[in-house]
Amino acid sequence: MTDFGSAPNRYHDRHFNMEAIKILPGEYYVTSRNVVIVTVLGSCVSVCLHDRLAQIGGMNHFMLPEHRDSGGMLSDSARYGAFAMEVLVNNLLKAGASRSRLEAKVFGAGRVLSGISHADVGAHNAAFALHYLEDEGIKVKGSDLLGIYPRKVYFFPTEGRVLVKKLKTQHNDTIIRRELEYESMLEKVKVEGSVDLF
Repeated sequence: MTDFGSAPNRYHDRHFNMEAIKILPGEYYVTSRNVVIVTVLGSCVSVCLHDRLAQIGGMNHFMLPEHRDSGGMLSDSARYGAFAMEVLVNNLLKAGASRSRLEAKVFGAGRVLSGISHADVGAHNAAFALHYLEDEGIKVKGSDLLGIYPRKVYFFPTEGRVLVKKLKTQHNDTIIRRELEYESMLEKVKVEGSVDLF
């Protein structure tokens, strides 16, 4: 049994009667254990990757910072998404997954942040994730992207199964505050060095 990740939040999910790992913006988790990985997405994106044969899976949760350039996949903002994907894939490989067997499911990118400057944050995140997976030859087996509602995502990493709940009536201040804090942190921290695309 192998676990890799940056998510310290664990609890017992009473509905599924199993251990749950909650990931927040900027975090990821990879495991071969029978747990559920949970996150709540506004304009951020989560990519769930799964190796069916090895029964290993992982999820990340990321946002591209506000982009002032148009450099495509290697623009300054895209480096954050590429780093989030690289960390997830590399830890899956370290846990015993095969890159050629990885399958993806992609979620989030809702238009939940108000203001003109935030109009395309979700769409930009979604386009990056799908473009990255296509470039890397990782098949997308399912997605639920864009729209106006936040989502709660439950990923069962050993099975590759995902349940998504759209949060149509929940008060979304916590989600929005968390994403704005994450975005502010991204603007202050620069990604150093080169990013290996594989």
